Amino acid sequence: MTMRIETQCLHEGYEPKNGETRVLPIYQSTTYKYDSTEHIGKLFDLSVEGHMYSRISNPTVEAVEKKIAALEGGVGALCTTSGQAASLLSILNIMKAGDHFISAATIYGGTINLFAVTLKKFGIECTFVDPDADEEEIQKAFRENTKAVFGETIANPAIAIFDIEKFAKIAHKNNVPLIVDNTFATPILCRPIAFGADIVIHSTTKYMDGHAVQVGGVIVDSGNFDWTNGKFPEYTEPDESYHGVIYTRDFGKAAYITKARVQLTRDFGTYPSANAAFLLNLGLETLAVRMERHCENALKVAQYLAAQEKIEFVNYPALKDNKYHTLYQKYVPKGCSGVISFSLRGSRENAVRFLDNLKLASNVVHVADIRTCVLHPASSTHRQLTDEQLKAAGITPGLIRLSVGLENIQDIIDDLEQAFQKI
Repeated sequence: MTMRIETQCLHEGYEPKNGETRVLPIYQSTTYKYDSTEHIGKLFDLSVEGHMYSRISNPTVEAVEKKIAALEGGVGALCTTSGQAASLLSILNIMKAGDHFISAATIYGGTINLFAVTLKKFGIECTFVDPDADEEEIQKAFRENTKAVFGETIANPAIAIFDIEKFAKIAHKNNVPLIVDNTFATPILCRPIAFGADIVIHSTTKYMDGHAVQVGGVIVDSGNFDWTNGKFPEYTEPDESYHGVIYTRDFGKAAYITKARVQLTRDFGTYPSANAAFLLNLGLETLAVRMERHCENALKVAQYLAAQEKIEFVNYPALKDNKYHTLYQKYVPKGCSGVISFSLRGSRENAVRFLDNLKLASNVVHVADIRTCVLHPASSTHRQLTDEQLKAAGITPGLIRLSVGLENIQDIIDDLEQAFQKI
């Protein structure tokens, strides 16, 4: 039967047979036993399906990968040890030294550092563009060696909505894939593949897990991009490390995600443990219910904040006067996640004083879990950025990122109110 997404959260990925465990089991094993040497050889040639070693795949993790692929509408998924690992592998699976890609300037600060500093050491260059620029302006950033475009559905912490269809059109006109980080929206609020994205990634550490108990990431392959267009010979030429496998020929629509697993995960060792996947699955089972409550609470908090004289501005696209409200209605009409950013008037010290006086909301280096938490990006997650980069990312000295949890809404507002009275 065809399942709606709320049902998929519970039932996709793992289907117990007669007499088997009702709940996804933890296959806590690094190794697998086979009946013949010949079969092991076929596994290493990628000519048969199966698990050869838990650095590449594991039955518990595989079930979670299948669930997430179904939720996003992709042909396959690959779990990683963190969201940063997912971002890294999504790029390295396409590019090599001498290549170039384009990214929205509003993305998460840690990803900016990965793209602008670390990948540059690998010989891969990134150009950051204003996501609100028109197509003609964005086109100017493309080069002969450009291999991908990257953006976040809901930017962290600017809470800007990424125009997926606009960037998909530009990327495809240049014969390159669009990669979208869908962490804040989750597939409950937005499925980027439906709007033209080719690859979707997540930090599963956030809403997918929801409980702040383990770090993780995932890459989802839409199966829609044409890797045979001439720009990606590593997909159409033999991979000698697997006795001449050609990914587009041998794996068809799953060429991208297969290559990411058997090349990059094999070599970098970025695969999560079975226990981590088990915990992630527990979070996924309640994702649809939680996202509804996060969005409901956050909208009420955003409306409260917008009425405060001590606040310079509130970034939450569900508010009707927000510059991204039209894109919100198009891409995330069911809600804009539980994350709000707002800027206090005055100095950076004002923002710090406000944060330090909160009692219910936790001041933590985390976001998007069931408990309300806050952070001052300019002093923490984005402190490595220059003033120009902070401005491009929409971060002011007084900007606060507020992740609204599942507590009673009045308790959350009461906490904010008492902190406002102390600045």
